[in-house]
Amino acid sequence: MSRLLKVVKQSVRTAPTNIETLSTIRQFSQSKSDFSLPDLPYDYAALEPVLPARIMELHHSKHHATYVNNLNATLQKRQDALQKGDIAAVIGFDGAIKFNGGGHVNHSIFWTNLAPPNNGGGGSPSGALLNAINDKFGSLEKFQESFNGKTAGVQGSGWGWLVYCPQDKTIKIQTMPNQDPIGSLGVVPLLGIDVWEHAYYLKYENRRPDYLKDIWQVVNWKNVEQRYADACK
Repeated sequence: MSRLLKVVKQSVRTAPTNIETLSTIRQFSQSKSDFSLPDLPYDYAALEPVLPARIMELHHSKHHATYVNNLNATLQKRQDALQKGDIAAVIGFDGAIKFNGGGHVNHSIFWTNLAPPNNGGGGSPSGALLNAINDKFGSLEKFQESFNGKTAGVQGSGWGWLVYCPQDKTIKIQTMPNQDPIGSLGVVPLLGIDVWEHAYYLKYENRRPDYLKDIWQVVNWKNVEQRYADACK
């Protein structure tokens, strides 16, 4: 298994939820490429008015599905090349695995990081996570301001992440370009916000800062808290 594929495996296995388990642990136990698009834990319209149903439908059923399909196809081609002993071709597939595998990992985390406003979305974190945020950033408001500023500044397409650093035993904000998997940096993803235009453009157009301001209304802090608790073990 290539290092890139290991990163995909490890990133999605971090604090797995039902949606992630569907598309990772079972599939890595098989020799065949059969990643699948996970179901959302809510309806497409459940995150309105922050994220309209049409955005969610396209984002999940088209964009995420494309990453999954392309990942499966690339892994099969890579396996064929490996069986033929064509090492140059095997290496040549790493970029596509990183992009499509990262897209699958990132979105599988993203969907669980969100929840309907009337059913777990929004509000504030509590317990150990809130203490960590206050210790690191001063307050939740200052953390959100810093996160929004750094994530709005991503050039082109990418992601903003709150991560746990095992070596330092602390949390930090990290941005990533394109679909690069955050786990490749040796950190544990806690909260990821997608700033590819397909995530928000139908409503917010070019107003990325407005999208980032509103997204906190549907952040599933219970999910983030659980990820933090698991990462600290």
